[in-house]
Amino acid sequence: MTQTTTSPTVREIRLVEAHAAHNYHPLPVVIARGEGAWVLDVEGRRHLDMLAGYSALNFGHRHPRLVAALEAQLGRLTLTSRAFHNDVLGTFAAELADLCGMDAILPMNTGAEAVETAIKLARKWGAETRGVAPDRSRIVVMGGNFHGRTTTIVGFSDDPSAREGFGPFTPGFVRMPFGDIVALEAAVDQDTVAVLLEPIQGEGGVIIPPDGYLAGVRRLCTERGVLMLADEIQAGLGRTGHTFACDHDGVVPDVYILGKALGGGILPVSAIVASWDLMGVFTPGVHGSTFGGNPLACAVGLEVVRMLAEGEPQRRAADLGADLAARLAALPKDKVSAVRSRGLWAGIDIIGRSGRSVCEGLLRRGVLAKDTHGTTIRLAPPLVIERADLHWAMDQLEAELAEG
Repeated sequence: MTQTTTSPTVREIRLVEAHAAHNYHPLPVVIARGEGAWVLDVEGRRHLDMLAGYSALNFGHRHPRLVAALEAQLGRLTLTSRAFHNDVLGTFAAELADLCGMDAILPMNTGAEAVETAIKLARKWGAETRGVAPDRSRIVVMGGNFHGRTTTIVGFSDDPSAREGFGPFTPGFVRMPFGDIVALEAAVDQDTVAVLLEPIQGEGGVIIPPDGYLAGVRRLCTERGVLMLADEIQAGLGRTGHTFACDHDGVVPDVYILGKALGGGILPVSAIVASWDLMGVFTPGVHGSTFGGNPLACAVGLEVVRMLAEGEPQRRAADLGADLAARLAALPKDKVSAVRSRGLWAGIDIIGRSGRSVCEGLLRRGVLAKDTHGTTIRLAPPLVIERADLHWAMDQLEAELAEG
């Protein structure tokens, strides 16, 4: 009698399918180790990570400086809750605020929590400063947005898969086309307290707004006395070749919303950053989080901030991003209908195939990427990727498109 042996990959996937909710449809690879821009799967195959945890791994897997910061703090203190002070939060807050050119931060854990915090700030500021009635406060959001998956956030999404079955939704949001300053001008009225947007829409397929749009949003918000809330969770912290995607347009929002890379791919760390004129709406008991601002997260986040303050990640993203843009521009026009890139971030619209099938082909070639919205694939390699590895990944993409 022949005995069949189940591979480690199949075994792990079966366990996930049997015991974890099916809220994701991952590619059939089980990753066991990672270092820099490369990972090993459970069967010892090597893959180049061209997704970087949706920008959470901007500094690569297990960056030595971040691991050292984690280990040093792990040996001292991990959690106090905000019922007490800890000896790391103050330094983290001061240096992150300085990096952003702002006064203060409010630390949270996930990106969605940071977005929810920014929404609460805008509404409370509108009520206290502008006198907007609580039942009339409005925030303008963008079509094609992705800010997380809480019920409030999916309520103003236009993605049916995110919304269907989860209502009723929180009122007070109006959605306008992304990139259309005329429509935005018409939407902002006396009850509007804020405009919430991603300076580049990541989940939407790395959608870059028209030149001058972000500056127009900033000007409009200033003229009308409403807040500009910039969700830089995916776009920020070096990804586009600047510290923030807003920097490309010389724009400073009223509130930065940060996450993903702030935790170095090690811990969930998020924050909003603003002036004290705005942050002062938060008083004891108004908002909080048991884990937000915990010393372990602050130690890692502080090292991230210090790496960004040195500027090397941003320089690498800009330098290697020029190589990426050149390779993308050379992709065959009968296989690709459009490409969009800024720094080490790209969206590629595929002709004649699903984005999923291209990503499955890339997986077989040793490259990890992710599809979105059917026919688009996203590339977001760690900023530590070597130039030769980046070009190798593009070689694999060209070969996969040629075969499809």
